[in-house]
Parts: sequence; structure tokens; C-alpha cells
Amino acid sequence: MDARRGPQRGGPPRDGLRIRTHSHRSFRRPRRGAGGCARTLRPHSGAGCDRALVPERVLKAWSRAGRRRMKPLPFVAAAAVIFFLVRRRRKLELPLIVGGFLVAAGLCVYGTGLVKLPNLEELLTTIGTTLGAWTYLLVGLLAFLETGAFIGLIAPGETAMIVGGVVAGQGVISLVTLIGIAWFAATMGDLVSYELGRRLGRDFLVKHGPRFGMTAERLESVEQFFDKHGGKAIFIGRFVGIVRAVAPFLAGSGGMPLRRFLPYDVLGAGLWSTTFIMLGYIFWQSFGTVLKVAKEGALGLGIVISVVVAVIWTVRHLSDEDNRHALERKMLASLDRPGLRFLQPIVRWAQGPLRFFIARITPGRLGLDLTTLLAFAAVGSFAYFGYWIAINERGYGALDLQVNSIILDLYNPTAVSIAKALTTFGAPVLMFWLTGLATLVLLARRHFVEGFVLGGGMLMTFAAVQIGKLVVDRPRPTGALIDVGGSSYPSGHTAYAVAWVIFAVIAVRLVPSLKGKWWIVGVSFAIPVIVGLTRLYLDVHWFSDVLGGGGAAMMCFSVAAIAALVVAVVRDTDSKALDG
Repeated sequence: MDARRGPQRGGPPRDGLRIRTHSHRSFRRPRRGAGGCARTLRPHSGAGCDRALVPERVLKAWSRAGRRRMKPLPFVAAAAVIFFLVRRRRKLELPLIVGGFLVAAGLCVYGTGLVKLPNLEELLTTIGTTLGAWTYLLVGLLAFLETGAFIGLIAPGETAMIVGGVVAGQGVISLVTLIGIAWFAATMGDLVSYELGRRLGRDFLVKHGPRFGMTAERLESVEQFFDKHGGKAIFIGRFVGIVRAVAPFLAGSGGMPLRRFLPYDVLGAGLWSTTFIMLGYIFWQSFGTVLKVAKEGALGLGIVISVVVAVIWTVRHLSDEDNRHALERKMLASLDRPGLRFLQPIVRWAQGPLRFFIARITPGRLGLDLTTLLAFAAVGSFAYFGYWIAINERGYGALDLQVNSIILDLYNPTAVSIAKALTTFGAPVLMFWLTGLATLVLLARRHFVEGFVLGGGMLMTFAAVQIGKLVVDRPRPTGALIDVGGSSYPSGHTAYAVAWVIFAVIAVRLVPSLKGKWWIVGVSFAIPVIVGLTRLYLDVHWFSDVLGGGGAAMMCFSVAAIAALVVAVVRDTDSKALDG
């Protein structure tokens, strides 16, 4: 038999071209075309016919291609996205429009069946491994450029924050350090934008804004938002993309004082960066749960997403005062029914305390003082608790080892003697006696608010220092140049030295000859800074101990001042109500 000819009918089948009995399709005997050649890929015999030798891997590929069908739902979703973008094109920001069309294109490609969705877990792991410590630089740079160079008009900064949080969730980088870098970078970017606005003016944004999607109509809407909320627009606008990108510039061009701009900005930048970084962090930490829910039923995942979207929409809707009043009227009208009228006295009774509470906790309602104190409390609590968490996780804080190595290279006997003298300005015994005497004098002269802030703040600071030393129980650096005992974190000397700043603030407020001379307060900040440096130079504390101690004092004195401020406002309000 010719080797080129196929086997005769009834002979053994060739390897790789078997027809399995469990195949889903039944094979009919093929018809023969011209020349008697069977129109099939199976081997055959017959005069004038060539065999079609098809490898099994090709057959499997054709089988997979046959099973690949188009998916209608992605096309429906893409059409809905495009319809929404077209309808809302005049009100949406340019990044949202571009991103929306990219999403629609991706849905169409996925619907054709030509591509498969990547493994999300593997993709995120690869991103985290690739970025590594460079995530600090990436997140910080984008947080700075979003407002400092108006990059936020093109690429929303939330994406970088969430990606950074995911990388931190994988354990590649420190979560606390990442939040600190993003917070600092976002604040610095806002300050640069503020200064540009002060120097260039509004005309610069009118001239060049349309290139980045900032049309005259959008600029006017942002300015209306600014006029309506005033200083709070800096804080609230952090969570509104188009406002966030230009609000610092408009604040500078509009002549807003820096002392008013900065507290709102520090609060907004800190809350914004922390929120979105934590979203990415929590997402990765609960990634297995998310996948489990998605696998066990898309309904549950859809409900969760719907609830989150509903909450976000509700918060944004109720952030408008007119919407809140409209909702209040509807609720009161709904209670005017026979079955619900018994609730009216309860609702009326609760309205007063609820409005009072909301008015008191809203930044700006108690003036710039409250907003400034909240900013100090936020920064201080982050430093205190942030380094606490970092030390428990890794045993050291950011830059601890580097700073300690530099200090060892700077040893000088004369400098050591000077440091020993200067460090006494934060000694516990000295500061407790001074604070106690000053508190008694203030109370005796009926300056109750100032006395409470000074005495209460020092007591809370002492408690925070002792709790930190007891719980963290961190050993001190080896080779201390003076005799010390106890744990290292946080630095008590640095914390207690912050009281000098409180002394300066009280003096400027109460002493007639010093009123208005706030430069004294600025100079007083040098005392805790110098005391902290001496603790580092004498090698009795780590760098994070000093920052944690300063943060503890800043947090405690700010909380005491907030409490005193609220009590004073409530007392004045009640007295005015009685007089009226």
C-alpha cells in the first residue's frame, strides 16, 4: 500500500484523528465533491484525494473558538455608559468623560469574546511587587502635582491614593508612612497653587483653563461654590474633583489670608489622603472575602455596591443646605398623618439639640479658632498613633536608623555639654511646677478657659506619654550620653516642652502689652524643636520618639482647647438667650 495513501476502510484509525464517542455533535457521512474527494478533515481513501492531516492541538483550538460566543450584557452596559456621557457631557469633568469612553470601549471588546478578564489578584500583586518603595514617590508626586500643577484636571488623584493603599495592604510598604507622605505632599501642592493664584490672578486660569477642560462655565460654578461655602470650600472641595484642582488657586487669587486657608487645607488634605489610601488598603486586606462573595453570588456583591453608591449619593445630596431643608419639610409633612402624629412632639424636641450639635461640630461654625485647633489635633494624633502603629509593626519608624547613624557621626564634647543644658527646658519636674503655678494664677484671676487649656492639656499629655511608654515598651538606643530610665516611646521631654507654646499663646491673648504680637508664638515653637534635637543628640531617643512626643502634646492641648472653646460658646449662647 502506498505510504501516502490513507488506510483502507475498516483499517485501524490513525493516532490523533479519532472521533470520540462522547462528542457532543454527531458526525454524518460526508458528501463527495468533484473527483470523489470527501469534504471533511477526516482521513479518507479514494482516487485523486489528498489527506488533510490536522494536529490535535489545532482541533482543540477550533473547538475553543467554536465555544466562544459574544456576550450581550457588556454591549448593553457600554451603550448605557455612552448614553450617560452624551447626556451629561456639559456637566461632567474631562477626566470622567475620557475615562467613561475608555470603559465603554473595554466593555465592547470584552463583549466580543476576543479577550478574557485578567486575574485581578495576580495583576494587583504584580503592581505592588513592581512599584515597591517607589510607591512613596509616585503617590507623593501625584498628590503634589494634582493641585500644584493642575494635574487633577486631567487625572484624578484618588486613583494614585487607592493604588498606594493596595500596595501598602500587601505589606510591601508602610501604611502610616504612605499616609504621612501623601498628606504632606497634598498640602504642599495646595500651598504652591495658592501662591500661584496670588501672583498670577484669576485671568491666568480664564486664559489657560479651557486647555484642561476648565471652561468659563465650570470656573463660574466653582466660584459660586466658593462664594457659598467660604473657607469651608477648601475643606469640602477636597472631595469634589473639579473644585479640588483649582480651589487653592482661587483662594490665592481671591485674596484669602493664608492663616485662614491653611487650617482648612490641612484638615481636607489629611482626610482626603487617609480616606482613599485606607480604601485601597481595606480592599486588599479583604480581597479574599470580596472574591468569595463574587463567586458565591453576584447578587450580594451588587447589593453592597448599591448601598455604597446610595450612601455616597445621599451624603453629596444632603451636603447642600437647600436639599436638607427640603428633606426636613417632607419628613414633617409625612408625620402629619393619623398613624404618625404621635411622633411629632418627639421630632420637634430632637430638632433643637440635633441642629445645635451639628452646628457646633461643623468646621467654621465656631470660627477659625475651631478649624485651626482641629487641624493641630489631626496632625498631632496622626504623629502619635501613627508612629505607635509603625513601631509595633516593624520595630522602628521611618528614618529612625538613618537619623541615629547621622547623630553618631556628629559627636562633639562641647556640643554634648550644650545639649545637656538645653534639654532641661523639657524636664518633667520643671514643666510640671511651671504649669501648675501658671494654672493656679489663671484660675485665681478668673481666666477659666486658659487655665483649663493649660492645666488640662498638661494632664492629658502626661497621661498620653505614660500610656505610650507602658504599652509600646520600646527600648532606648544603645550608647546614651546621659543616664535615663524607662521606655523610649514617646519622648516625654519633647512633649512637655510644647507647654512653652501654650504659655506664649496665653501671654499674647491676656497681657495687654503683648496683644497682637503673634511672632512670639512663632518663636516659642523653637523651644520644643530644640529640646527634641537635644534628645536625639544625646542618643536617648529615636527620631520617631521625638515626633511622637510632640504629636501627643499637640493632640492633647488641642483637644483641651476645643473643649474649652465649645463650653465658652455654649455659655455665651445661653447667656444671650437669657438676656433676650
